[in-house]
Amino acid sequence: MKPALLLRGPERCRRIVIKAGSALLVDRDTRGLKEDWLAALAIDIAELMARRQEVLIVSSGAIGLGLAGIELAGSKPRLEDRQAAAAIGQIRLAHAYQTAFATHDIKVAQILLTIEDMEDRRRYLNARNTIETLLKNGILPVINENDTVATSEIRFGDNDRLAARVAQMAGADCLILLSDIDGLYTADPNLDANAKRIEQIEAITREIEILAGAPFEGSIGSGGMITKISAAKTATQAGCQMVITDGRAPHPIRRYQESGIGTVFLAANAAASKRKQWLSARLSPAGAILIDPGAVQALTTGASLLPAGVNGVEGVFSPGDLIQILDAEKNPVGQGITAYSSEALGRIKGHKTHEIPTILGYAGREAVIHRDDLVLI
Repeated sequence: MKPALLLRGPERCRRIVIKAGSALLVDRDTRGLKEDWLAALAIDIAELMARRQEVLIVSSGAIGLGLAGIELAGSKPRLEDRQAAAAIGQIRLAHAYQTAFATHDIKVAQILLTIEDMEDRRRYLNARNTIETLLKNGILPVINENDTVATSEIRFGDNDRLAARVAQMAGADCLILLSDIDGLYTADPNLDANAKRIEQIEAITREIEILAGAPFEGSIGSGGMITKISAAKTATQAGCQMVITDGRAPHPIRRYQESGIGTVFLAANAAASKRKQWLSARLSPAGAILIDPGAVQALTTGASLLPAGVNGVEGVFSPGDLIQILDAEKNPVGQGITAYSSEALGRIKGHKTHEIPTILGYAGREAVIHRDDLVLI
């Protein structure tokens, strides 16, 4: 089978994000780095860069490498244990990448991101500009979540989602998730001998999400197939194709180019604007509003959300915050940037726009969420 993500030839990808998981980089028993595997990956990436293809790496492994140096109070690492392990392991990981790519005369740069860096528009643009500058100068960015400060409540949770956000931010056209499985199957291949790998997915439906199931047991990583489906949503909506392929053997990129074995998620035909891509991928809404069926219908035609269509307000938020939009049954409809606080919106909900000055005592915005600041799910 010919790889759907063309890594060579006249239609080759211009910019590629490669995600390497903890299970591939860190030996489960010794907690040591798999140096030979990383060296082989470096050869693969050097071949891509020699063809003038731009590459970014999203790498796990810092916590796994650092835990060997932490004395644990119990069998399961606490948050502070994981943060300290990340501080230890990140230095080892960065040095390992530097050493592996120095053989090919490729300079590497480390970027550590938190979810706040991606949620805040200014910080998001700053990170994007840093990546662009590095790539322009032929430098390979190696990106990881800043686990030394991330908490369990405010973090990406896994590097599959982070890789998709990086692909979106960088305007990549290929995202490759190197995993410990060679794709999405019709059933769990560990339990069902008749399970078949799905080679290509055009749209992520509810049935596809159900196939993803729960995270795999026995992995030192934090993800699972369900997180890869979430990553695929973000990447494909940004116009980036994504592939899941087995990365356990040496030279995983070369092997994928030769075999095409994996599951490919096709990019959306029409990618959303850069701002709307950023909006759709944000993970931390400050609150929610409930809207009536008429407002739901209006939003699907491209309209802004007006106060008259709002039935309820949940949570406490301020103007400029990201809020979730729910229908009458509390099913997600979309999310966007609110022009009103929860307190003000609670007073004007259900009212016509011309009534706002009388209710609030000042002339507010016509729309609760303008269509340019709104994305549908």
